[in-house]
Amino acid sequence: MIDSHCHLNLAPLADDIDNVIKGAALAGVERILAPGVTIASWQVLQKISEQYSHVVSIDTAIGLHPYFLSHSQHAEQVAAVGRDGTISYLISALEHACETMHSSVKAIGETGLDGHIQVPMPLQQNVLDAQLTIANDVALPVILHHRKSHHLLFEALKKTQPKYGGVVHAFSGSIDVAKRYIDRGLCLGIGGTITYERAKKTRDTVAYLVKHHLDSLLLETDSPDMPMQGRQGQPNLPRYIGDVIDTLTSITGVSAMVLKKQTTKNYQRVFLGERV
Repeated sequence: MIDSHCHLNLAPLADDIDNVIKGAALAGVERILAPGVTIASWQVLQKISEQYSHVVSIDTAIGLHPYFLSHSQHAEQVAAVGRDGTISYLISALEHACETMHSSVKAIGETGLDGHIQVPMPLQQNVLDAQLTIANDVALPVILHHRKSHHLLFEALKKTQPKYGGVVHAFSGSIDVAKRYIDRGLCLGIGGTITYERAKKTRDTVAYLVKHHLDSLLLETDSPDMPMQGRQGQPNLPRYIGDVIDTLTSITGVSAMVLKKQTTKNYQRVFLGERV
C-alpha cells in the first residue's frame, strides 16, 4: 500500500516518528509521500526520508501551502519586504530548493487554493501560478490542495497546464468536476472522508470513479489530519490507509488486492516515472 499524502513533519507524528514509521510498515504500507508546506519543512522532510527509508520508502515534495502564506513561519519575510516582495522571496526559495534537492524531490506541493481562509485569494493565486510554472520547468508533477476553489483551480490550470501530471489531494466534488481534473491528466487523492457514511455524495462520486477511472486514483491519509470514521479524537496515521481500502471495497465490491495493485501502479506512474 502507498499513502500518497502524509505530513510526517507535523505534530504529533513528528514527536513519535519512529513508532509512526514502524507502525506503517507493520500495517503493510510500503511507501509514503510527504509533502512540504513551508520553507522550513523541506529540509526536515528530507532528513526524515534519509533516516527512515530503509523501513518504509519515503518520497518528499516541496511546496508552499496557501494556509501558511501569512503564517508566523513566514512572518519575518512578510514584515520585511511586503506582500509582493514576500512572493518573490518564497518563490526564489522554492527555485533554489529545486536546484539543490531535485534528485530527492518527487513533486511540487502541497500548493493550491483555499477559499475558507483569510489569506487574500490574489496572493494565493500568484503563488500557485508560480509553483505550476516551476513544476513544468523542473519536470515534476504537482500536489494540489482545494477547498471551495474548484472553479479557481480550473482557471489556474487553464493558464498553466501541469505537463507532468500530479494529484488533486483529498478530492471532494462531483463526478463532473472529477472528470475535468482527469481530463487534464491529474489523479485524484481519495482519503478518510469516504469512511463516513454521512459523506454520501463523496462516496457516490468515488464509487463511480473506482468503477470507471481507477487508473486515475491514489490513496491517502492526510495524516495527522482527516481522522477516519471510528478514530475521531485521535491523530490520523499512515497505518490507517487500510481503512480507506476497506471502505472502497465495501462500497464498490472491488477487491482490496485490485485496489492496492492499481493505485500502486498509478503512484509509480505519476511520481516515480515508471510506465507500468
